[in-house]
Amino acid sequence: MANAQSTMYQLKETKTRAKIILFDLDGTLIDSTEAILESFKKAYEVFGKELPTPDAIKSLIGLPLEIMFQKLGVTEADSMDYAKEYKEHYKTIHTEKTVLLPHVREALELAVNHARLGVVTTKTSEYSRILLEHFDIMKHFNILIGREDVTNPKPDPEPVERAMNALGYHYGKVTYMIGDTTADMIAAEKADIASIGVLCGYGKKDDLDEYADFVVKDAYSAVRLIEKI
Repeated sequence: MANAQSTMYQLKETKTRAKIILFDLDGTLIDSTEAILESFKKAYEVFGKELPTPDAIKSLIGLPLEIMFQKLGVTEADSMDYAKEYKEHYKTIHTEKTVLLPHVREALELAVNHARLGVVTTKTSEYSRILLEHFDIMKHFNILIGREDVTNPKPDPEPVERAMNALGYHYGKVTYMIGDTTADMIAAEKADIASIGVLCGYGKKDDLDEYADFVVKDAYSAVRLIEKI
């Protein structure tokens, strides 16, 4: 596990912000579908195996990479090798083939006025930080929790709780998790905080309706909702 300090970014006067808002990354703030699919293709090519359909891959985004490969039929023993090949290709294309989702800048500029912000993702902290800095939005976040920072990724509550603790959470403090998959919603529920599902990513509305406290269009709509509550 990485040292927590390695992914902590302090902003000035954060104690004056009464709420905590945690964001998922892929499908919530960014769209890296092209980079993800291309990197999966590369991994399968290296091992000479047939590539699963794009829909099959996209349905698993939000889970840890090695788990995605396992659910796609790769053995547990081989999944880390596939993940390694994926990462080797991904790091060469991820900034070029990732886009910021619409209205994310506005969402963060609004949220940072009244909340301390964090990112909780199953993507590695390294790639997440590079992308957030590439889009010049890392400056809004006090904490970034990636896959290597925890033992148990989402839907386990560990990464959510780790971010909450870093942001000064105490019982009763108003805290929200915004994400596009049921893994985000389940992690929030287990951490005993409110969850808002967004429809701009990979999760299906019916699934989000089942697990989320609220379901809205996108991150901006989620922040506006939090502002009104």
